[in-house]
Amino acid sequence: MIDRRTFIAQSAGVAAAIALVRNAWPLARSAPIPIAVYKSSSCECCAKWVEHLRTNGFTPTVHDESDMNPIKDQMGVPKSVRSCHTAVVDKYLIEGHVPATDIKRLLAERPKIGGLAVPGMPSTTPGMAAPGAPEGPYDVIAFTSTGSTSPFAHH
Repeated sequence: MIDRRTFIAQSAGVAAAIALVRNAWPLARSAPIPIAVYKSSSCECCAKWVEHLRTNGFTPTVHDESDMNPIKDQMGVPKSVRSCHTAVVDKYLIEGHVPATDIKRLLAERPKIGGLAVPGMPSTTPGMAAPGAPEGPYDVIAFTSTGSTSPFAHH
C-alpha cells in the first residue's frame, strides 16, 4: 500500500509532466517557418511584407540585393508574374505580396507548382496596404516553371 506522501509526490510529478506536454504542444504545432526573402534594400513595402511574415509565424532571412532581375532569372520566376521581391520557402517560390495565410496553405496542400505570385504591386496587399486599411481585392496566382498560371486565391 502506498502512503500519502508518496502518492502526493507521484501525483505532483505526473501533473507536472502533463502540464509540460500540454504547454509544449502548441509550440510544436506552430514552429516558426523559415523563408528566404530577396529584396531591394531601399524598398519599404518589401520590408513591411517581411514584417507581415514575422507576425504570422515565419522566420525570414533577408537578402538585400541591388539588382533583382538576375536573381529572378536564376530562380526561374516567369516574367509574367514578377513583382518587387522574391522568396523561397521549402521548395516553392513566392513572388510579390502573397499573404502569409496563402503561403501556409501552399505548404499544407503541397501542390505540384513552382510557386505563388501576386503580380505587380497591388496597393491592397500585405505590405502595400495603408495601416488599418482593408486588404483586397486582388488575386494570388499559382505558377509553374514553364510559366503557366492558374488561380490560387482571391482576396
